[in-house]
Amino acid sequence: MLEISDPERRRGLSRRAFLRNGTLLLAGAGVVRSSRRLVAAETGDAKPQVRIGMVTDLHHADKEPAGTRYYRETLRKFAEAAEQFKRDRVDFVIELGDFIDAADSLDTEKEYLRRITKEFGATPGDHHYVLGNHCVYTLVKPEFLEIVGRPKSYYSFDVGAYHFVVLDACFRSDGEPYGRKNFHWTDANVPPAELEWLRADLGRTPRKTIAFLHQRLDVDGHYGVKNAPEVRAALEESGKVLAVFQGHFHRNDHRQIAGIHYCTLAAMVERSGPENNAYATMEILPGDAIRIRGFRKQESYRWA
Repeated sequence: MLEISDPERRRGLSRRAFLRNGTLLLAGAGVVRSSRRLVAAETGDAKPQVRIGMVTDLHHADKEPAGTRYYRETLRKFAEAAEQFKRDRVDFVIELGDFIDAADSLDTEKEYLRRITKEFGATPGDHHYVLGNHCVYTLVKPEFLEIVGRPKSYYSFDVGAYHFVVLDACFRSDGEPYGRKNFHWTDANVPPAELEWLRADLGRTPRKTIAFLHQRLDVDGHYGVKNAPEVRAALEESGKVLAVFQGHFHRNDHRQIAGIHYCTLAAMVERSGPENNAYATMEILPGDAIRIRGFRKQESYRWA
């Protein structure tokens, strides 16, 4: 995959290198990489058809900071996001994985999850949960799902004229689900049964679709889903998927592959203070345009 990996070099590229819509075309790679300076949210006057609050990688835990992760600040940071979601009157709120961090006991970890779920559940609209590797580091999936009130880890739902898919890549290469420290975080996979379900689900819906998951579908390596090409093929073959929203990487990123936008959101847990918070409101506008209003460290985008 052809990339421009040096951020300083990317910022130094001339405007002539960019297309009119603010994206850099990487010839021969099949990938369109966003420019931080040129792909900014446009305010516009169009009334959104659907409005969604999005957060990722909260890593909520009552423990001391580790490196750049300030676990105890998550509740305060999320409270700010919740107020914004209330002002925006979102239709639903979704977290994109790593909702909690590990504890020294199963009971303590369950308490972390109950606490952040209570705060999350107080936001407007419905509430959706993507499983991340830290969500089931000590817990198993049924324990997590019982506390958040969801029957399955992957499923779909409709809001307005649009279809939404929640995926679960927390499976080992041998198909075993993550849980009780039985995995390595770089071994993320969407198993055959879930892939079959995804194809059938996309085949049934007549609606344009947005997908959510924790690990990335647009890269190889540690942060990517190992069978990402198969998953992308299912999304592409449907001809219905507009965008995929991801977490896990903790930093902003955006790529366009075969007409589908892959947007990686910034982590809420990173660094101290409200100025280092990160969250977003995503709006689907008439004509299937997507506008992401990023707050604090989260970048903003608008895609036709």
